[in-house]
Amino acid sequence: MIKHVTTVDQSDRKVPYNLRQSGPTPVKMLISTRVRKSPYWHLSMKAGCWRATVYNRVYHPRGYVKPEDGGAMVEYEAIKNHVTMWNVAVERQIQVKGPDAEAFVDYVITRDATRIPAMKSDGSVRAARYVILCNSMGGVLNDPILLRVAQDEFWFSLSDSDIGLYLQGVNHDKKFDVEIDEIDVCPVQIQGPKAHALMKDLIGDQVDVDKMPFYGLAEANVGGRKCVISQTGFSGAAGFEIYLYDATLYADDMWNAVLDAGKKHNLMVIAPAHHRRIQAGILSWGQDMDNQHNPFQCNLGYQVSLSGLGEWSKKADYVGKAVLEKMKADLVAGQKPYKLQLVGMTLGGKPIEEYAPDFWLVSPKDGGDPCGYITSPWYHPEQKRNIAMGYVPFDGSLSKNGFPIGTVGQKFKVHLPDEYSDAPGVPVDAEVVSIPFTESYNANTREASKATE
Repeated sequence: MIKHVTTVDQSDRKVPYNLRQSGPTPVKMLISTRVRKSPYWHLSMKAGCWRATVYNRVYHPRGYVKPEDGGAMVEYEAIKNHVTMWNVAVERQIQVKGPDAEAFVDYVITRDATRIPAMKSDGSVRAARYVILCNSMGGVLNDPILLRVAQDEFWFSLSDSDIGLYLQGVNHDKKFDVEIDEIDVCPVQIQGPKAHALMKDLIGDQVDVDKMPFYGLAEANVGGRKCVISQTGFSGAAGFEIYLYDATLYADDMWNAVLDAGKKHNLMVIAPAHHRRIQAGILSWGQDMDNQHNPFQCNLGYQVSLSGLGEWSKKADYVGKAVLEKMKADLVAGQKPYKLQLVGMTLGGKPIEEYAPDFWLVSPKDGGDPCGYITSPWYHPEQKRNIAMGYVPFDGSLSKNGFPIGTVGQKFKVHLPDEYSDAPGVPVDAEVVSIPFTESYNANTREASKATE
């Protein structure tokens, strides 16, 4: 009998993470009409997609190179050395448009929406931001990229949860004069060191991509079709996203234009590069945090009442503000308002070169009952060691900016499955280290705020 592990203190959660170690379970995904096929689905199949998952109720391609041909680490080499395109149409775009768009968005996110300028045609302003939405209990509901495409129009480019329905529910009484709904805009990501060169060939002089700031937005035609481009991405590498208008009609035109322009740059269509995003310390909603994690325990405390870089002074009310600001004050006062803290780790064992099917267990350094779990492990080829993010008991340590962190150098044991263990049934040594494991091409807010500590 495979038991759920109860020694990990999840008593502050209504629904605990399932810590049964059930391992790989070979089943075939049912492709049916109940889940949406994105406009790029057939193009991903043509590019060799052999496995998928479901994300935002949309089929999500998650592998192109088969294991017998080198698997995910061949895709890693492509993003490390060349340039890649990802089908990320699962990042559904929820449009908030109307006279009260700014006020509504400011109410549902923790950072100051009034500080986000509207997109300019030349891409010269940072008209997008990484944001979080929290519930009234302080739980992280979603961590999307927020695009301000006009003074009265925002797009939430979603991670995996039903935020579109949530936003409509928040405004059920029409207190805010806005329309909220999904639009037929679907992104792809262009990621890797040759991303700038590819984008120059793709859009010519429509936008000077070299002058676009991180989180800059601009309109451009790709394959003759109207798009919004942004200097953003889920990898920590150099990269852009291309948001195609009327994607159901024009998916082939944009996609094939990227393929054609990418030939001379060794473009490869790959799955979202989770190996690379783990190196950058980028979180995956549902894996590294969910609606029962507060921002502080998953390294997003800097988002609480954030007005700008290093400036935590948002004055306006927003969902969850009271509980989050009290939690911040409690932390500074030396209290521990939650049980587990997300940390970075290095760990022994054989190279982990595939997705983990379970949240692998973490025990104290001297062994004994599990006290935490790994959420995102992978092998770091350049550092020649396994790295991971995971939860361990929160010991109260704070950074100079007053945000909780793990104690660097703290030792643990990690219970890897036999295929990765040095010896069957023997846990490997692990050590808490700073995140990120590899600096991003564009320093994100967390990295930049860390540099001021």
